[in-house]
Amino acid sequence: KPKALKPQGRGRARKKISDWQSAPGSQSLAGTMGRWAETGDRDAGREPCPDRIVEDLGGAFGMGVIGGFIWHFVKGARNSPSGDRFMGAMYNARSRAPILGGNFAVWGGTFSSFDCSLQYLRRRDDHWNAIASGFLTGGTLAARGGWKAASRNAVIGGVLLAIIEGVAALLMKSTSKTPREMALEQMEQERQMQEYVKRKDAGEVQGLQSWYQYAQASTGMGPKEPGEPASPSYN
Repeated sequence: KPKALKPQGRGRARKKISDWQSAPGSQSLAGTMGRWAETGDRDAGREPCPDRIVEDLGGAFGMGVIGGFIWHFVKGARNSPSGDRFMGAMYNARSRAPILGGNFAVWGGTFSSFDCSLQYLRRRDDHWNAIASGFLTGGTLAARGGWKAASRNAVIGGVLLAIIEGVAALLMKSTSKTPREMALEQMEQERQMQEYVKRKDAGEVQGLQSWYQYAQASTGMGPKEPGEPASPSYN
């Protein structure tokens, strides 16, 4: 009987993965990417949980302090007498801005804690986590006022986060490229690179002109020389 042929592609793939894992510096990169993969983060630009809680807490505090300082500075200047407007504005801003920053930090830290907890339980990072976290945060922070105040603030928090996530999703959809546009852009870039290689081999581009041509071919968005016709479109 003829022997069954073993798939060679799978063995090569395993060898490449093992070589990459044994390469210097790959362990730290693999560990970092593994943290995002385990928690299912949708945004690799942010810190993974639970480090995200500290980052969001500090960011919320800074935003509250800066915004509170500006707000209370203007408010203090308006309410101060004519000769002491600057001193009154500075005193009002210095005394009230840290309080507003602390309130922002409490809200941001609580929201991020709920977000990371839901992400860990659901093993998924999507818009529903943020909406549910806003609902839970609003209810938790208003729990001392009774169940009516807690439920009202929970609904407000959920609705606000739903609006924010909806607007963010619409902006992402409107600014992101479709697969067809990405494919056309790649085709145009490959065509420009082939033209650049032909002209360079023929000796038609030299010096600064060669740099311009290479920048245009490698990015598809490089500067063009005066008088050069525009690149044809594939639409």
